[in-house]
Amino acid sequence: MEHFAQKATPAIIQLPVGCGKTGVAAILPFSLSHKRTLIIAPNTTIRQGLYADLNISNASCFWKKAGVLDSFTSGPFTALVDGPKANMDDCVNSHIVVANIQQLASSADRWLSQFPHDFFDLVIIDEGHHVAAESWQKVVRAFPQARFVSLTATPFRADNKELLGELIYRYPFARAMLNGYIKHIVSASAHPAEITFQARGESDTYTLDQILDLKEEAWFRRGVALSDECNRHIAEKAVEKLQSLRAATGFPHQIAASAMSIDHADQVRAIFQEMGLQAEAIHSNLPDDRKAAVLAKLRNNQIDVIVQVAMLGEGFDHPPLSVAAIFRPYRSLSPYIQFVGRVMRTVELNDPNSPNNQGFVVSHVGLNNEEQWDEFRDLDTQDQQMVRGWTRGEGNDSIGRTGSGNPEQVAQRFDDPVAQDERLSHFLNRSFLDPTDDRVIEEMLDTPGPGGFTYRALGITADMLRAQSAHREEHEERPAESVPVQPQVRRQTLRSRLDSRSKSIHQRILADLGLARAGFDISRAIKASRGNNTDALYVLLNREINTFAGQGKRSRDKWTLDQLQAAYDSLDEIGDQVAETIRTATEE
Repeated sequence: MEHFAQKATPAIIQLPVGCGKTGVAAILPFSLSHKRTLIIAPNTTIRQGLYADLNISNASCFWKKAGVLDSFTSGPFTALVDGPKANMDDCVNSHIVVANIQQLASSADRWLSQFPHDFFDLVIIDEGHHVAAESWQKVVRAFPQARFVSLTATPFRADNKELLGELIYRYPFARAMLNGYIKHIVSASAHPAEITFQARGESDTYTLDQILDLKEEAWFRRGVALSDECNRHIAEKAVEKLQSLRAATGFPHQIAASAMSIDHADQVRAIFQEMGLQAEAIHSNLPDDRKAAVLAKLRNNQIDVIVQVAMLGEGFDHPPLSVAAIFRPYRSLSPYIQFVGRVMRTVELNDPNSPNNQGFVVSHVGLNNEEQWDEFRDLDTQDQQMVRGWTRGEGNDSIGRTGSGNPEQVAQRFDDPVAQDERLSHFLNRSFLDPTDDRVIEEMLDTPGPGGFTYRALGITADMLRAQSAHREEHEERPAESVPVQPQVRRQTLRSRLDSRSKSIHQRILADLGLARAGFDISRAIKASRGNNTDALYVLLNREINTFAGQGKRSRDKWTLDQLQAAYDSLDEIGDQVAETIRTATEE
């Protein structure tokens, strides 16, 4: 109210994940709206969650749970804009309308043009940093008299473009942790004593000091990310953290893992499976029913690990996820926070001392994610002017370095420089709560502990608390104990990975040669092949793989572990040979 009494500019409110953005959206209309409120979500998942929390027919809707209203006979009534199921009369008869931005702002949708300019006098944008500038402007132009409020956990866009509005309130992550609104998280980063890269028969070994210098290089980060050895060390530490959380209370905590691509997700999933865990991968290429089945397994505690490729974004609320295993480099802060946010939801609300409200972020120093961790912690300590600059797309060089292309669809090459061997020195553990920061210490002094007493009330000074907390802020921890893998399990996972990666290489060859899947270029050029390009290439590629292993077709279930490993390690080279054969034949 204070902001809009003085200005007409949109307002931005920053709240950490799990700290009540839905609650704020539910109560803002009572003070800011005299007509109707439009609440815009960035995707259908968040849209459905918002509607459930604002549906007065739902026994657990926000206003009932929070005791905001005594009677619901006169509303507030909420309409859900979900395509053809809704119509204009639903919106006319409601106080609140919930929609997602794609429905409102896309050229193909009819909704925005149906609403009169004065239909809404308050527009609330959930996760406003996702909304593209042009989509924002379409909504602003449609309702010129409305007040606009954006709710977000990250007050900047990944593409470094301006957020619409002025930041008027921030609730610090550190305060949320101390009050038990989100999990207290600790970063654990693998630090090798030395690491050996190999490419096309040549190898180079680097010390930890050299690794710290090279981690800025894209080829180095990629070589760590695609390394079975490095990934196994991350996975082993993640499992160690998972087991310690489960042992403390018996609660079924789970791991969320982040991978670069579909190929990479299959690699990471196989490593967890070889360690005896139930693991599934989820990505955009999965059919919708398969995605739903994987998420159902996760929610029903039927799996220990979910490996995702840009899938579990904001709005995915599953508190048992408590360990974030990061197997990929993040080049901008926003997606890093979005992923880490998946493990920050509390299991036991308002209890910062509960063992169930602890979380871990496990990664590798060679991926260079420490930069994002540091900037994440600095979100709370940056001055208000700097954060306002971020909303305008100013400063913070790391924001916006998103790379190019869709990482899910890229068929990864595993024969470029990749780390083949690693001797770990330690894991470096770093708490999110920084005891060297006076603002964090002041928060800690005034946060009630067991029995309701604060440190300050007990006579503990800032210096005493700082000294007590310093040893927890950063310390070295031994690597996790190596998990032995049964040869049979290793063979079975390699068999599956060989098929999966050969399909990716199949797609890459077609793309590299510019061949249409339904065309007949290959069968016209190579007489021994049949069918369209998809079918012909499938036969050629698998024939070469079998020839490399010295085996016939339909025999892979009988291949030895060594045969599978050799074929898997040589897939990129085999694919190149097949591509060159096709290129030569089609050019003749």
